[in-house]
Amino acid sequence: MKMIYNVQDKPKFGQMIVFALQQVLAILAATIAVPAIVGNGMSASAALFGAGIGTLVYQLFTKFKSPVFLGSSFAFIGSMLAAFAGAVSAQAGFAGIILGAIFAGLVYVVIAIIVKIAGVKWINKLMPAVVIGPTVALIGLSLAGAAVKDVFSYGPQDGNGSFVMSAPIWASFVCAIVTLAVVMLCSTYGKKMIKLIPFIIGILAGYVVAVIFTLCGIPVIDFSVFENLKIVALPEFTFLTALKGVKEIDASYIATVAVAYVPVAFVVFAEHIADHKNLSSIIEKDLLEEPGLHRTLLGDGVGSIAGAFFGGCPNTTYGESVGCVAITRNASVATISTAAIMCIIISFFGPFVAFLDSIPGCVMGGVCITLYGFIAVSGLKMIQKVDLNQNKNLFVVASILIPGIGGMALAIGKVTLTAIACSLILGILTNLMLSPKKDEVE
Repeated sequence: MKMIYNVQDKPKFGQMIVFALQQVLAILAATIAVPAIVGNGMSASAALFGAGIGTLVYQLFTKFKSPVFLGSSFAFIGSMLAAFAGAVSAQAGFAGIILGAIFAGLVYVVIAIIVKIAGVKWINKLMPAVVIGPTVALIGLSLAGAAVKDVFSYGPQDGNGSFVMSAPIWASFVCAIVTLAVVMLCSTYGKKMIKLIPFIIGILAGYVVAVIFTLCGIPVIDFSVFENLKIVALPEFTFLTALKGVKEIDASYIATVAVAYVPVAFVVFAEHIADHKNLSSIIEKDLLEEPGLHRTLLGDGVGSIAGAFFGGCPNTTYGESVGCVAITRNASVATISTAAIMCIIISFFGPFVAFLDSIPGCVMGGVCITLYGFIAVSGLKMIQKVDLNQNKNLFVVASILIPGIGGMALAIGKVTLTAIACSLILGILTNLMLSPKKDEVE
């Protein structure tokens, strides 16, 4: 895929601001969703600040050669809930989630050291295209349900995630379809700047339709988020609350947090490789070789610690960001870094955070159909050169896609192997088991 802006290209300042805003919009919903799900007083604006800091740390470690944004990781939601559940107070819980992020980050640091010593050839042998391709496709396909759920969502939600406004379902569907159509038309037929910002135009189009519905008495947008706004407000940084709870944690609680976080870090490591393999295929540069897997791991691990220190949520590379790069063909790291700085700034700016919060789920659902779809297609492109006439290759792909799409997750105590992690492990084992089989010759 030929990039309009390559990794080291720097768009003009005005253009870069617009491109960065598009990246922010792409990662926004998922980044602020994690603190909302975990609850316990976690702050969405602090999570946004933490994502910006984590991304900048990642870029520093990767020498500004890997165009991807880091956001709040869904994989650690269970770990974070366990940290709060085992704490004697909310303050101790905040200290626990920072401690857990440190444990997870150290796992990445240790693996990075091993990779630096042993190289990456063993990873390429362990996870060739026949394994990593369907795994990347599975990442996109596994998000399909979330995208469709967003398409039929609107208005504010209660504590259980149920929508509390009464609006006909067709209204949210229309908003989503308008957003999707505008994104596709701009990306396909747009000229110059239009082709580079299809998400911004699509979201604005969907938002306008949602505003019209709301003004006509069909409440698609929740305007209550604009009430009692402060123009400038300091985010509720996690470390400020955690400092009050440090004295309340003991060795037993530390062990509980370690058990909750460390195994998940190994699971996310597999997804880290899949994301970077996918991004490498899109920009046609092997990121595992340059800047190197050890650097991407260090950036991800240390960036995750930094993000959790401010926002509470461990960070991870975002498939939404990769999809945005693929669709817009803008791989400029300068754009990613600007988006990170933008997240840091807007986390202090109440009206802008409120506007982002007011974008209805149905509008973001229309965008996510394209983002998640491109992730899935990118994975399928990786196996184009794999000979699927060979039964051994068919079995490897099947052992990944079917369990993954079927949602075959495995819970071992407090640790849950996600469907993606289980499928990747199955694919690796299947490939190793069948590799000795020579290719069939007609």
